[in-house]
Amino acid sequence: MSELKEDDTVMSTVHSTVFKESENLDGKCLKIEGYDFNRGVDYDQLLESMLTTGFQASNLGDAIETVNQMLDWSLFDELVAEDCNDEKERDLDYRKSVICKVFLGFTSNLISSGVREHVRFLCQHHMVHVIVTTTGGIEEDLIKCLAPTYKGDFSLPGAHLRSKGLNRIGNLLVPNDNYCKFEDWIIPIFNQMLKEQNNEKVLWTPSKLIARLGKEINNEKSYLYWAYKNNIPVYCPGLTDGSLGDMLYFHSVRNDPGLIVDIVQDIRAMNGEAVKATPRKTGMIILGGGIPKHHICNANMMRNGADYAVFINTAQEFDGSDSGARPDEAVSWGKIRSSAKTVKVHCDATIAFPLLVAKTFASRMKPLH
Repeated sequence: MSELKEDDTVMSTVHSTVFKESENLDGKCLKIEGYDFNRGVDYDQLLESMLTTGFQASNLGDAIETVNQMLDWSLFDELVAEDCNDEKERDLDYRKSVICKVFLGFTSNLISSGVREHVRFLCQHHMVHVIVTTTGGIEEDLIKCLAPTYKGDFSLPGAHLRSKGLNRIGNLLVPNDNYCKFEDWIIPIFNQMLKEQNNEKVLWTPSKLIARLGKEINNEKSYLYWAYKNNIPVYCPGLTDGSLGDMLYFHSVRNDPGLIVDIVQDIRAMNGEAVKATPRKTGMIILGGGIPKHHICNANMMRNGADYAVFINTAQEFDGSDSGARPDEAVSWGKIRSSAKTVKVHCDATIAFPLLVAKTFASRMKPLH
């Protein structure tokens, strides 16, 4: 009998350990529930259901909410300081006009892809205020105005493609001829810029050079054209790392010493975009990692951090890279405020970003008639 009682005691302990009483989550957390296609195909409701689907779908839902909070904020939402003596700061119409400053960063592969059209849309309608990208993010936009990029396959053999004069970007194909057309187009522009440098003492910076190229391409399919037209600065700290760098190299060899591009003036300008944003809040939307991610985060460190941050990339943090770092790491550096609304979506940006734009920026557009 004693053994049975002892077994019962052990089992009771085991049972209570395995089936530990739960905390009641009703009213504290959203219930997981996916979209029911018995309701028909309603894409708007499908996207809204991401929030309660779980895993990265829920992170995408959080990202959509965060961007909408970014876009909804204005100084009107903040209390006027009691000691404020500035009548402009007290003016309600002025306070409604002061909105969140949105920094958009992306890597070059996204401009090679169809995400270029989404970036163009944002620039066309002046929905973002500062852009940071890599060199490919500049040249690929311009090259696509001269010749198309094609869909290929991830498994196409490199040696075979090389023999055909085709370059592979993932499952995209770019003919060598595209870069020849790019050289024919850009070298005369560099010649004119060199004349202006020598004769008019124009000091070129990466962002000024990029704005000039946006003006010269004069093509409404180009996001750089719209950035130029709407006075949206486009920064590229690694301007020489790409075909654009090749063109600067060729031009410099032929015109020694050639164009001088001052990166110091651009770091002053870029950091100033964040520092001078006050009293505005700032928000970061960053697709991919590398230079664009760090450059935007570092600029916002100069103002004690951004107020909103959405990262979309597939990089991991186990190797200590900034590309894979979650927003909380940036909080430790003062690049994001501890009170900020943040989310990282572990997903290919070609999937996540179009869906995010659909439920944020694009949904605020009035239909075109």
